[in-house]
Amino acid sequence: MLKDQAMSVVFDGSPLNAMQSSHTHAPQTALSAQELSQEIKSFISGVDAVQGRKLSVREHARCAVRLLRSVPACRGAVLEHLRGVYDEHVSAFLHNLETEGDNSSGVSSNLVDIIQEVHGVLSEFIRLNPRAWAPLVSAWAVDLLGQLSSKHAGRRVAPHSSSLNELLQLWMSCAATRSLMEAYSQCLAAMLAWCPDACVDALLDTSVQHSPHFDWVVAHIGSAFPGTIISRVLACGLKDFCSHGAKDQGLMVMGVDKGSRVPKIGSVVGILGHLAVHHSDSIRKELLRMFQESLCPSSPLSPTSSSSTSWESSPQLRRAVVPFLLQLAAMSPNLFGAVSAELVELLCPPVLLQLQALLQGLPREELDNMLGQAVHLISQSPSGGARVLRFLADTATPASVIISGPTSSPHEGVREGCDRLLQMLLLHLHKLVFNRLDGAEVNPHHPASSQPKRVIPFLEELQSHIGELCAETLRLERKRHLWLHQLLCLLSVYGGPSVATEALCQLLTQARNPEELALAWQLHTTLSSCMAGLIPAAVARCVAQIHTHTLGPRQLRQLLLNLAAAIQSHDEEGRGVQVGVQSSMAAQVGSAVSGNLHDFGPLLLHGDAAVSHAVVFLLSCSPLPRASTPAQLLLLSRAAVTHFFMALRRRGEVGKVGRDGGQAAEAVNCSVRLLSRLAAYSPLTLKAVLQQLVEGALHKGNAGLFGGQIADMSGAPLPSPSVSPDIGASLLDINCRFGTTVNFSGSVWSVFHAGVIGKGLKVRTATQLPDPHGVIQNIQTLLAVVIQCCSSSGLNGSRAPCDPDEPPPINAEAAKVVAVTLVENVCPDVANGELSWPPEEHARTTVERDIHIRRCFEAHPVLFYLLQVVAAGRPALCYCSAVLRGLLATLLAHWEASREGLSTDSPWHLQASCVLVSCMGEGQLLPPVLANVHEAFPHLTPFEVRLLLLAVWEYVRGNGPMPQKFVFSSDKGLFCRDFSRDGDVARYVAPIHSVLHKNIDRLGHLCWRFQL
Repeated sequence: MLKDQAMSVVFDGSPLNAMQSSHTHAPQTALSAQELSQEIKSFISGVDAVQGRKLSVREHARCAVRLLRSVPACRGAVLEHLRGVYDEHVSAFLHNLETEGDNSSGVSSNLVDIIQEVHGVLSEFIRLNPRAWAPLVSAWAVDLLGQLSSKHAGRRVAPHSSSLNELLQLWMSCAATRSLMEAYSQCLAAMLAWCPDACVDALLDTSVQHSPHFDWVVAHIGSAFPGTIISRVLACGLKDFCSHGAKDQGLMVMGVDKGSRVPKIGSVVGILGHLAVHHSDSIRKELLRMFQESLCPSSPLSPTSSSSTSWESSPQLRRAVVPFLLQLAAMSPNLFGAVSAELVELLCPPVLLQLQALLQGLPREELDNMLGQAVHLISQSPSGGARVLRFLADTATPASVIISGPTSSPHEGVREGCDRLLQMLLLHLHKLVFNRLDGAEVNPHHPASSQPKRVIPFLEELQSHIGELCAETLRLERKRHLWLHQLLCLLSVYGGPSVATEALCQLLTQARNPEELALAWQLHTTLSSCMAGLIPAAVARCVAQIHTHTLGPRQLRQLLLNLAAAIQSHDEEGRGVQVGVQSSMAAQVGSAVSGNLHDFGPLLLHGDAAVSHAVVFLLSCSPLPRASTPAQLLLLSRAAVTHFFMALRRRGEVGKVGRDGGQAAEAVNCSVRLLSRLAAYSPLTLKAVLQQLVEGALHKGNAGLFGGQIADMSGAPLPSPSVSPDIGASLLDINCRFGTTVNFSGSVWSVFHAGVIGKGLKVRTATQLPDPHGVIQNIQTLLAVVIQCCSSSGLNGSRAPCDPDEPPPINAEAAKVVAVTLVENVCPDVANGELSWPPEEHARTTVERDIHIRRCFEAHPVLFYLLQVVAAGRPALCYCSAVLRGLLATLLAHWEASREGLSTDSPWHLQASCVLVSCMGEGQLLPPVLANVHEAFPHLTPFEVRLLLLAVWEYVRGNGPMPQKFVFSSDKGLFCRDFSRDGDVARYVAPIHSVLHKNIDRLGHLCWRFQL
């Protein structure tokens, strides 16, 4: 039964306490002197003193256990003999694993009970008298563990020494090594109160002797006693590092295996790495305490055991702490990651001064090695890179530069040290990025893309901080922005096109002045030699940000202004201004913006005025795409025209409140430039722009900009609801008083709206007159953009040469677009073929339409100015024949019914008559002798004005306004009409001469204007 129980314990891996159940409490009988003598003889000779036969291993071991119980003085010999017993069991255990349990379990099981008995005896002795037994047993157990670990490290089933977890699992499943481990733990627990040094020193000395195969023991003991083991392991490693490896510390960074030259450093790393799984916080605190106490040894931060000050009292050891910690960090990234974050926060100016004083006495070679290690650690740091970079940049920044935040100005020596460290870091990263580590140049016959990419954890981590890095770079602090810009270039090369595109996009978005924007040029210049298509990709990324609404209005405005500034630099170079490397980038920015014009167009209608101003500024200076779909062009044209009217309204609002209207005026000018360029782009855009300009000027929302009024469907101004209150009239009473019949003259019935039944006659509303100065300015701006559009070559593509001092002639086809659009909006029911004029008395049949036309002209004064533009583009005025005829008919009716003494008593009708005749003369619908009659209108009576207008009507009726009568003149670049082909004009001039003769006293100075 005992054998079966022991076998179960071995293979089930249960604790040794389970094995003690059948032996520990067994009754023990005291041996007589003769029996003790026989036991001693048998133990020494290995032969049974009674039977005279050779003792087996199990019998010899049991004899040793009896002696250990009865004769404690024999403990040295007994423990030495038990080494072989433990070794035998371990060999059998490993052999059993290698052969998967075949024919070898018997040896192991015969020794398990012996090992259990030994463990029980030693445990009892340690419990009863720890001061006598604990040092002896701990030294024996740890030394035996070291011998067993080293001896059997090469077995097939033994894991590699670097796999501490697997080694620990293997050895703790063996009863012999588990017994030794528990015995040592019991000794260490007993000795912690009065003498931990001896126990821990034995552990570490054995670790040095049998490293790295013994590291699993130290790691397991450290898990049970983390505070003691961690501090002692670090202190031991520091002493060994100072005596063996301080002068060669830099070789580890270069890849040389220091395990053979610094015996304990590798073991320290392995042990701490194993403990870091569950005790990382303790390790972090101990490392930081070690660093801090090395700087101020006179006042330790945390009290420890008496041995903890063994290295603090030595100046040499204190100076070696920082190189030792650097070496640990270089060999274990996990240890470096555990302390790097808090270490950066710990390095305040006083600590930096203490660190400088501590390292000041080191040789230059050792300092260079330390800097090299620090650079290597930073470049291989997988986290906290942004914090380290910010610390180095803040500390290395010259004192004359104002540092943002609570950081005070560092000492000059500290600043120079960080400056040198930062420059070495940039140089090291440059070598890593361009694959030139240790001076090895890149093979020119193999491109970089074909070479394996070197992973740089520092740059990998910084890729997520591109925006912050760009913001820090754009601060333009002395030296600081140069370092960060160089790092940004390296990061872009390392990360590839995606990171480079993001960096360029961030610079374009965040730059606030030309000096900051120049950093984008410099970045592009550096990267353009190894990457192509950065500008289009960056602009596309900017467009993606616009679509996803990740930019606020201020950022969006700045981005648009920066893109416009880039394109304008290209324009400056085209005018002869030297701008250096900006030209290539500017041309690419212009091309990229042109390719995404349909994405920028909707921003013209952005709710923020600053954003819409910035985008119109960008579009007004960017080149238009060589090819674009009609839908995109029409959308862009409509947005541009809508923005034009918004800019006019904004300019007026700014002027009313008395603010500086420079930005609003600039927005209007940019909008005019954009519309002119769109009109010159293609016939489609020219037609769309002109149509929308005319329609927008007549729209009720924009009528007030040009001195107009909002009119109803009939063209009459809409009264305010407050002007016509409800008087509660009776519909029946009003119908009874109105009468039963209405007399309609003419062949077509006409009904005129004179009021609302029950509310009385219509009341003319006293509309608020707009600012005359603003109205004139808006009309001039509208006419300027219409004339510029009509003067472009978007439709016919050719233009006659003209004097540079004279304005270019208005394109006839463009003027026709304005004319047709004007007719469609003023009188939609007019057919395009209504060009000929009927006799004057036939105008009664179209009286409603004529009154509607007149009301439109009353409500929209800008119509007269548009007519003048149409008249200048002969023969476009012919297509306005129906509008001219309706307006002239209403004017004739007014002058006929007028009972005023002079025509000047009807100012609007007088002005309308003068402008109408002037436009017809400019459009060559009238010969010069008739076109000048409007000059006499202010000096005549209403009846005389009517006589002259009748002469005009008769002439146009007899000589219809047909476009076929116009012939293109190559000399003038215009269409002209030969009036000699229209017959005798004298019969139409007779009424004019009669009026002149009657008013010779007032019109004598105008007689020469009416000579044939």
